[in-house]
Amino acid sequence: MPTRPPPMPQDAAPPALVFDRVRLVRSGRTILDDASFRVPRGALTVVLGPSGAGKSTLLHAATGELAPAAGSIEVLDARYPLRREALFALRRRIGVLLQGHGLLTDLPVFENVALPLRVHTDLPAPVLRRLVELKLNAVGLREAGSLMPQQLSGGMARRVALARALVLDPPLVLYDEPLTGLDPIASGVVLGLIRGLNRSLGLTSVVITHHVHESLAIADHVLVVADGRIGFDGSPAELDRCADPLIRQFLDGAPDGPIPFDYRAAGNGRSPAHA
Repeated sequence: MPTRPPPMPQDAAPPALVFDRVRLVRSGRTILDDASFRVPRGALTVVLGPSGAGKSTLLHAATGELAPAAGSIEVLDARYPLRREALFALRRRIGVLLQGHGLLTDLPVFENVALPLRVHTDLPAPVLRRLVELKLNAVGLREAGSLMPQQLSGGMARRVALARALVLDPPLVLYDEPLTGLDPIASGVVLGLIRGLNRSLGLTSVVITHHVHESLAIADHVLVVADGRIGFDGSPAELDRCADPLIRQFLDGAPDGPIPFDYRAAGNGRSPAHA
């Protein structure tokens, strides 16, 4: 697979993603408030937080699907809101791996990966085929092009979705819960691919997940979304030393704490985030 030039040092490159005092609202309810952070270009950023904390909402705002009620969002040097044509052009530079895999069940693996190229380019058929083969090879599935999604294991389907997310060579890739439903072996394979491709292609990757220990092992930068705010912004080592009770409860998997086990104990307005 052709590789991009090494990324500029993070202190010399502008951030890939900037949230500045952002408030995100859905159905009249504030999901995140006063959210400010920067995602370093070339880094692998992991976004952690309890279920329902607003991690996926943050991703929708980053792709321009959800406009902020306050504050500003800048992605790859473009600031929202954007005109329709500019927004579509920006989205072609953002790869997204959806929760689950989002493969089209009536198309074989090859055509699922080729779809963005067919929609957004006019490449000759031999070039298109070569690019799809390269991306499938990068995720270890070069010989799986003729299979249908129903013939794939969960881990294989996720890897096909990853190949599709990368087929337009986007500089920024957003992953929404990439480990959901995967066994430990498949999870390890997917995380290894995310880390390896981020380095070899000079990508900026944002991984939204609640799988703490597995994702921290590959992270350069960590954000924790909790209690309607950005509760932490720093390195994995700094997170390990964090003493915030809410963040510690999440990291340690404690059944009771600032997020109570007993729903009736939610006197501070918080509801249990546990099943």
